[in-house]
Amino acid sequence: MRHGNKVNNLGRKSAHRKAMLSNMACSLIQHKRINTTVAKAKALRGYVEPLLTKSKTDSTHSRRTVFSYLQNKDIVTELFREVAPKIANREGGYTRIIRTGYRLGDNAEMCLIELVDFNEIYTNEKAKKTTRRSRRGGAKQNESEAAVAEAELVTEEVATEEADETPVAEATESDVNSEETSSEEGSEESTEEK
Repeated sequence: MRHGNKVNNLGRKSAHRKAMLSNMACSLIQHKRINTTVAKAKALRGYVEPLLTKSKTDSTHSRRTVFSYLQNKDIVTELFREVAPKIANREGGYTRIIRTGYRLGDNAEMCLIELVDFNEIYTNEKAKKTTRRSRRGGAKQNESEAAVAEAELVTEEVATEEADETPVAEATESDVNSEETSSEEGSEESTEEK
């Protein structure tokens, strides 16, 4: 019986279990999501969420405490620099477990555990900015499009009026006569070549 046994031993001795959870926590912080079994994911959630809470206060003491659990200074640096600012306003629940089915070999239930704030699908900025529109809003939009089209017509009319008002340089008779003579000479040369 398991009376009062709240820790899932995961079929491992304590040293092996602590090392495995530390490695999984490092992978989760580095890659932002990992695939594992549901039992390991639940154990990992209880292991990594206090570390994420600890990372919100960037002090030497909290860095050393987190390092004692993770044993990887590059991951600790990434946790305090990249992950902590994103989760600063979240009170808890930093991870999400999504069940993905059963493993082919031993039929173990598999899942995807991820950091909530690093999923672009669920935390889409555009979805937050959308507003609720009624049917009357479409009429306002049509009116604004009509106003824009009318303004474009007015600007085109003004441009054509300005073009009509500008004086066109009139060609002198001598210019016209010289062009006619040059075209006649060119036609005579073309007939002589044939």
